[in-house]
Amino acid sequence: MGNKYVVVDLETNGNSPKKGDRIIQFAAVVIEDGKIVEEYSSLLNPLQPISPFIEELTGINDEMVESAPLFDEIAEKVQSLLKDAYFVAHNVMFDLSFLSDELEQAGFEGFYGPIIDTVEMARILFPTADSYKLTDLAIQENIEHDRPHQADSDAYVTAELLLIMLNKLEELPLQTIRQLESLSGALKSDLDQLLDQIAIKQQKTNSFMREGLEIYRGLALKLEDTGKAAKKNLQDYIEFNEKDIEDRMRQVLPNYVTRAGQQEMIQDVLKCFNGNIHGLIEAGTGIGKSLAYLLGAAYFAKKEKKQIVVSTFTTQLQEQLTHKDLPILESIIPFPIMSTVLKGRNHYISLDKFEVSLKEQDDNYDIVLTKMQILIWLTETQTGDKDELNLSSGGLKFWHKIKNNGNFSLPFSKEWVPKDFYRRTRNAAQKADIIITNHALMLNNLTADKGLLPNYEYAIIDEGHHFEKNAIKHFGHQFSYVGAKLSFQAIGTYEQKQLLYKLLSNFDEVHDEKNKLNRLLADLLLELDELFRTILRYVKRTANKSSNKASIRIKRDGSIQWNQMEIVAERFIFLLKDCKNALLQSLEAFYGKTDISALPMNQVLAADRIKGILEEWDKYMLTLRQIFLREEENITWLEVDWKSFPHQAVLYAQPHSVSELLLTHLFAKKKSVVFASATLTVNNSFDYYVKALGLAETNHVEKQIPSPFQYDKQVRLIVPDEVPEINNVPLGEYIEAVTGHIVTIAQATSGRMLILFTSNEMLKKTYELIKEKGSLLDYAILAQGITTGSRMRLTRNFQRYDKAILLGTNSFWEGIDIPGEDLTCLIIVRLPFSSPDEPLNEAKNERIKTLGGNPFLENSLPEAVLRFKQGFGRLIRTETDKGFIVILDRRILTTTYGETFLKSIPHVPLIRKKLDDIEFFIKEWI
Repeated sequence: MGNKYVVVDLETNGNSPKKGDRIIQFAAVVIEDGKIVEEYSSLLNPLQPISPFIEELTGINDEMVESAPLFDEIAEKVQSLLKDAYFVAHNVMFDLSFLSDELEQAGFEGFYGPIIDTVEMARILFPTADSYKLTDLAIQENIEHDRPHQADSDAYVTAELLLIMLNKLEELPLQTIRQLESLSGALKSDLDQLLDQIAIKQQKTNSFMREGLEIYRGLALKLEDTGKAAKKNLQDYIEFNEKDIEDRMRQVLPNYVTRAGQQEMIQDVLKCFNGNIHGLIEAGTGIGKSLAYLLGAAYFAKKEKKQIVVSTFTTQLQEQLTHKDLPILESIIPFPIMSTVLKGRNHYISLDKFEVSLKEQDDNYDIVLTKMQILIWLTETQTGDKDELNLSSGGLKFWHKIKNNGNFSLPFSKEWVPKDFYRRTRNAAQKADIIITNHALMLNNLTADKGLLPNYEYAIIDEGHHFEKNAIKHFGHQFSYVGAKLSFQAIGTYEQKQLLYKLLSNFDEVHDEKNKLNRLLADLLLELDELFRTILRYVKRTANKSSNKASIRIKRDGSIQWNQMEIVAERFIFLLKDCKNALLQSLEAFYGKTDISALPMNQVLAADRIKGILEEWDKYMLTLRQIFLREEENITWLEVDWKSFPHQAVLYAQPHSVSELLLTHLFAKKKSVVFASATLTVNNSFDYYVKALGLAETNHVEKQIPSPFQYDKQVRLIVPDEVPEINNVPLGEYIEAVTGHIVTIAQATSGRMLILFTSNEMLKKTYELIKEKGSLLDYAILAQGITTGSRMRLTRNFQRYDKAILLGTNSFWEGIDIPGEDLTCLIIVRLPFSSPDEPLNEAKNERIKTLGGNPFLENSLPEAVLRFKQGFGRLIRTETDKGFIVILDRRILTTTYGETFLKSIPHVPLIRKKLDDIEFFIKEWI
């Protein structure tokens, strides 16, 4: 590439040249003819002190710049470097505005030539990268980056990255280059000129497309890899041999140590499958359960020629199995195995819709960038699965327009069927030995007429403790005010209405039909508001408005308010049905009388969207019937935010129990379903889950495999003496006492502390009080719902600081993994009992009482113990971890049920001391 590129990086004493911040280091790397030809860097004297934060970030201090030149002295050199070049930087606008400002102050012209932002370019060319930070991209591309945040090092790394990206551009097919060029006008970077040069060069040299790609209907796609399928029967099954597997694991896994529990679990899975019996396996932390059940599944699948479905709780866990555990499995077993991942349809791209979207003119930056990302991704992906992509929030909105929803309604849709990723994945699932899916899809499959999964007989359910709650959600229903309103308004948008009027022009009385439709839509919106007004009148009688958010039970109680709700709900359902039927007639007439291939694409897509909306309306009618018009008892409730009623109001209906449903749809139909989790027992008994899942009536195996960790040596459990009993003092006083303990213990452990709460309100008040006390000013204090960021981002930030404290609630009790010294202390503020007023809990407890049971022992206590075990499991993640668990809820010692909590976790020494002694003990033990 004959262009000249100057890659610039600056270190500055702040973010704003307008406020007087100055450059303290300038660096430039010059690239010509695809090679680095010059490097230049200089420290600069900003004539102002360097702030401590910048000194810590860059390693540059006042002393180092004292005798350095002023910017004026190097301005001419800078300008000569930039002459006739592309100005390139990582976040180009920052460096460009700073540098232009300094050049103008020095009496020179700012830079007005072409620019390239390597962040933007990386987002396009590496659409699946986890992060677009320079340090992360350097790791991804194997570029050595030894001094981040020093301009000379950053500039050199950015230059290396640019060369890799220019190279990647040149290897793209001409078709893709031209498509990128047509979109590049909306970018910050001046890529259009560059792309045009590459295209002309390719046309001149008549360069061939790189291997493994094809052009299909104008899109460059990666050819399907059929190598795996061909390899499938190369080798026959080899009988399972424990010693052989151990030897292979030793070769494949670094630092492998024999784990008796892992070998035991492989045998347990095989016993269940061979005996056609269901199983529950509680495998302690550190056993390596994923690999254990995958090995059992692989041997059984290969020997018996049966398919095994492995279901996980989330798609993230699916990813972990696919990218981490399955490659290890394949390198250990002595025969080839075929595995595939299957997710819900809308995880996959619809190539026909994407083809249409490329013809639509868009000046929205996020949409253009996402289209460019997808063009690159299609030359690389084998799956077409959105989870591979790193999309912005605007990009995710665009995805909803091009995701696969099964409606092949475009004139040329059928031509895309052979290339359809979702179809390809389903075909792969038919041939696979192991299919990885998630609980939601597996549950959908149980009751769907035509399920997505092949007809399997054997399954492993990982994170099995979530399955019952997922099943309750799956067999339940929900109806939100905003969701319904948006779908009614979507029919009424200009684009949809234009289409509808076109549809209606198929009829004789166009005018009447238009009016009828407009009237129906207007009435629907009025009735929706009326429905939620009557719901508000009903819940107001029992609602506690002390906090903004509330969950309020709704049950047939014969009150006037209930009868009003029933009447309005029935009227609303009839109106919705009328509206749906009117639209359906129009659509059927449209599809019956119209040559779809002659229509503009936006009209075909709009008709497709209307079809989707009408399917949603069917679900709305079903939900409202379940809540208001059915005799059978579901648990129904309203979740509401009083500040924005009815906009955040959602109605829910869920079954009391799924045991019979699971028995009918899962256990009676499958030969062997094995549940695996680290938390399936309460006080060493599986009874709670056996009953909840519907396994009580079946012949099944129960097995506990203890963790290989030496908890008695690695952990100390501390219960302080001075913390007041939680139920004996006002909440404010309890929080005051808790905060005092947290501050003292944090100083003893130098942070590295995770604090688990059971309510957002308590977390918030404790956080504010810690800040107010001012004793931990040099600590990074991160709190869920207060500090911005997802759970994973908060966890990463926690690991980044030396002295860090992380406050978390609900989702932090499980699934976060902080091994090593980053986490030394876990504090459990109160035992994790759910509120008895929470609708699901209240209804479950009522039902147990009606059946003559004890709600506390049968529901509240087991739920809390299982949650407690999950929290306990956060501290020790490896054989070398060491730390403290501090429980600030004295009920663990003062009540009879406290013993159930202690007996349900591994045995660890229990320390009871006063706060001063605890501080001394912690320092000494660390």
